[in-house]
Amino acid sequence: MAVVLALLLTSARPADDVMTKEKDGTYIVNTTTLAADVDGYMETTPLKIFIKGDKIEKIEALPNQETPKYFHKVKQDVLAKWNGKKVKSVLRDMKVETDGVTGATYSSNAVLENVKRGLQYYLKHKK
Repeated sequence: MAVVLALLLTSARPADDVMTKEKDGTYIVNTTTLAADVDGYMETTPLKIFIKGDKIEKIEALPNQETPKYFHKVKQDVLAKWNGKKVKSVLRDMKVETDGVTGATYSSNAVLENVKRGLQYYLKHKK
Protein backbone atom coordinates (compact mmCIF):
# COMPACT_ATOMS: atom_id res chain seq x y z
CA MET A 1 0.00 0.00 0.00
CA ALA A 2 2.82 2.40 0.85
CA VAL A 3 4.41 1.79 -2.57
CA VAL A 4 1.16 2.62 -4.35
CA LEU A 5 0.79 5.82 -2.31
CA ALA A 6 4.38 6.83 -3.08
CA LEU A 7 3.81 6.27 -6.80
CA LEU A 8 0.64 8.35 -6.74
CA LEU A 9 2.36 11.20 -4.93
CA THR A 10 5.34 11.28 -7.29
CA SER A 11 3.13 11.12 -10.36
CA ALA A 12 1.04 14.03 -9.07
CA ARG A 13 3.92 16.49 -9.18
CA PRO A 14 4.97 18.24 -12.40
CA ALA A 15 6.71 15.92 -14.83
CA ASP A 16 9.71 18.21 -15.21
CA ASP A 17 10.90 20.91 -12.85
CA VAL A 18 13.97 21.58 -14.99
CA MET A 19 12.42 22.40 -18.36
CA THR A 20 9.13 23.92 -19.41
CA LYS A 21 7.72 24.70 -22.83
CA GLU A 22 5.83 27.92 -23.46
CA LYS A 23 2.86 28.17 -25.84
CA ASP A 24 5.04 29.94 -28.42
CA GLY A 25 7.43 26.97 -28.53
CA THR A 26 10.11 28.49 -26.31
CA TYR A 27 11.76 26.03 -23.95
CA ILE A 28 13.01 27.37 -20.64
CA VAL A 29 15.67 25.33 -18.87
CA ASN A 30 16.27 26.12 -15.21
CA THR A 31 19.62 24.79 -13.98
CA THR A 32 18.88 25.25 -10.25
CA THR A 33 18.52 21.51 -9.57
CA LEU A 34 20.26 20.34 -12.72
CA ALA A 35 23.58 21.86 -11.62
CA ALA A 36 23.09 22.02 -7.86
CA ASP A 37 26.56 20.54 -7.40
CA VAL A 38 28.29 23.21 -9.53
CA ASP A 39 29.75 25.99 -7.42
CA GLY A 40 31.09 29.36 -8.47
CA TYR A 41 33.27 31.38 -6.13
CA MET A 42 30.69 31.54 -3.33
CA GLU A 43 28.10 28.89 -4.23
CA THR A 44 25.84 27.81 -7.10
CA THR A 45 25.19 30.02 -10.13
CA PRO A 46 21.83 28.86 -11.50
CA LEU A 47 20.59 30.04 -14.87
CA LYS A 48 17.47 30.16 -17.00
CA ILE A 49 18.18 29.29 -20.62
CA PHE A 50 15.56 30.31 -23.19
CA ILE A 51 15.62 28.24 -26.39
CA LYS A 52 13.36 28.52 -29.43
CA GLY A 53 13.82 26.65 -32.69
CA ASP A 54 17.03 25.04 -31.38
CA LYS A 55 18.58 28.50 -30.93
CA ILE A 56 19.40 30.23 -27.68
CA GLU A 57 17.26 33.34 -27.30
CA LYS A 58 18.83 34.47 -24.05
CA ILE A 59 20.37 33.24 -20.82
CA GLU A 60 19.44 34.84 -17.52
CA ALA A 61 21.32 34.51 -14.27
CA LEU A 62 19.12 33.56 -11.34
CA PRO A 63 19.79 34.91 -7.83
CA ASN A 64 23.17 33.82 -6.48
CA GLN A 65 25.81 34.76 -3.92
CA GLU A 66 28.61 35.67 -6.33
CA THR A 67 30.39 39.00 -5.95
CA PRO A 68 28.14 41.41 -7.89
CA LYS A 69 31.03 43.36 -9.45
CA TYR A 70 32.59 40.25 -10.98
CA PHE A 71 29.37 38.44 -11.77
CA HIS A 72 28.13 41.46 -13.70
CA LYS A 73 31.14 41.02 -16.01
CA VAL A 74 30.30 37.33 -16.39
CA LYS A 75 26.73 38.20 -17.37
CA GLN A 76 27.91 40.76 -19.93
CA ASP A 77 30.87 38.90 -21.40
CA VAL A 78 29.85 35.25 -21.15
CA LEU A 79 26.07 34.88 -21.14
CA ALA A 80 25.26 37.27 -23.98
CA LYS A 81 27.72 35.72 -26.43
CA TRP A 82 25.45 32.73 -27.07
CA ASN A 83 22.29 34.66 -27.96
CA GLY A 84 21.02 33.62 -31.40
CA LYS A 85 23.36 30.62 -31.70
CA LYS A 86 22.29 27.04 -32.31
CA VAL A 87 22.36 24.77 -29.28
CA LYS A 88 24.52 22.08 -30.90
CA SER A 89 27.10 24.56 -32.16
CA VAL A 90 27.40 26.15 -28.70
CA LEU A 91 27.99 22.73 -27.13
CA ARG A 92 30.55 21.87 -29.80
CA ASP A 93 32.34 25.20 -29.42
CA MET A 94 32.38 24.95 -25.61
CA LYS A 95 34.76 22.00 -25.85
CA VAL A 96 37.32 24.21 -27.61
CA GLU A 97 36.49 27.69 -26.36
CA THR A 98 36.41 28.04 -22.58
CA ASP A 99 37.02 31.75 -22.21
CA GLY A 100 36.00 33.20 -18.92
CA VAL A 101 36.25 36.59 -17.33
CA THR A 102 39.55 37.53 -15.76
CA GLY A 103 39.08 37.83 -12.01
CA ALA A 104 35.92 35.75 -12.09
CA THR A 105 37.31 32.36 -13.06
CA TYR A 106 35.25 30.30 -10.62
CA SER A 107 32.04 32.10 -11.57
CA SER A 108 32.80 31.81 -15.28
CA ASN A 109 33.54 28.09 -15.02
CA ALA A 110 30.35 27.52 -13.04
CA VAL A 111 28.29 29.40 -15.62
CA LEU A 112 29.88 27.42 -18.45
CA GLU A 113 29.04 24.14 -16.71
CA ASN A 114 25.46 25.32 -16.06
CA VAL A 115 25.03 26.22 -19.73
CA LYS A 116 26.52 22.91 -20.84
CA ARG A 117 24.25 20.87 -18.58
CA GLY A 118 21.21 22.93 -19.49
CA LEU A 119 21.77 22.55 -23.23
CA GLN A 120 22.48 18.84 -22.93
CA TYR A 121 19.27 18.43 -20.93
CA TYR A 122 17.32 20.33 -23.57
CA LEU A 123 18.64 18.15 -26.41
CA LYS A 124 17.83 14.98 -24.50
CA HIS A 125 14.32 15.97 -23.35
CA LYS A 126 12.84 18.32 -25.96
CA LYS A 127 9.68 17.12 -27.66
